[in-house]
Amino acid sequence: MHDSLDLDRYPQDRPGSAEWQALVNRCRDDLTRTGMFNLEGLMRAETAASETAALLPRFASDAFLHERMHNIYFKPVADLPPDHPALRRFHTSNRTLCADQLGGSALMRLYDWPEFARFLAATMDKPVLYPMDDPLARVNVMSYQQGQALNWHFDRSEFTTTLLLQAPEAGGGFEYRTDLRSDADPNYDGVARLLAGGDPEARTITLSPGTLNVFKGKNTAHRVTPVEGARARVIAVFSYFEQPGVTFTEAERTGFYGRAG
Repeated sequence: MHDSLDLDRYPQDRPGSAEWQALVNRCRDDLTRTGMFNLEGLMRAETAASETAALLPRFASDAFLHERMHNIYFKPVADLPPDHPALRRFHTSNRTLCADQLGGSALMRLYDWPEFARFLAATMDKPVLYPMDDPLARVNVMSYQQGQALNWHFDRSEFTTTLLLQAPEAGGGFEYRTDLRSDADPNYDGVARLLAGGDPEARTITLSPGTLNVFKGKNTAHRVTPVEGARARVIAVFSYFEQPGVTFTEAERTGFYGRAG
């Protein structure tokens, strides 16, 4: 993996070493303090650029155009009336390539590298993380072009793992509000305040290509702001679970990717 990752700065290939443990501890501290950690330049710049160059034509020919109007929960909420401000609707648009379209890529090699999952599990204080068995959902790469955005939502999984391949000319910022809700408190009033632009704890960061970003996606509201300019924002999403054998249903695959297999 040395050809594609900066393992001198980020020694994920040396589990149990003092350097590996120091990196894990740093990431754990960042997760505790801010709800996320970033490893800038984990993927070498030339590798990120090469991956992007190979994928860009495929976004035009092979990708699924995902467009929908949705609320932050992607579903109705029984506790709330349809006109509640926490259910404000937004538009999301991007193009997605799935794991079965990424064979032989550096992204798939990273995803299937056992030491990567081991490192992530340690940062999240999990005993183990398993790759998905799902042939489409294991790794997704999304492209956001001029005017496209991933709007406000919560993720289904506790943690979300992404790697930016290409940044846009402008826009495409990652806006988030850490711990906006909890498993015990949905904080609907706080959600409504965020969606109205009135939450002073909301933050926006701009990632550089090659950056690994891990954050607490389940209770952190987040979005990607609309992309501006001719250069697309391209980002990979890696999905791991605490139990082996996880797959989406055919209905879920069709909803997310426009096909069951």
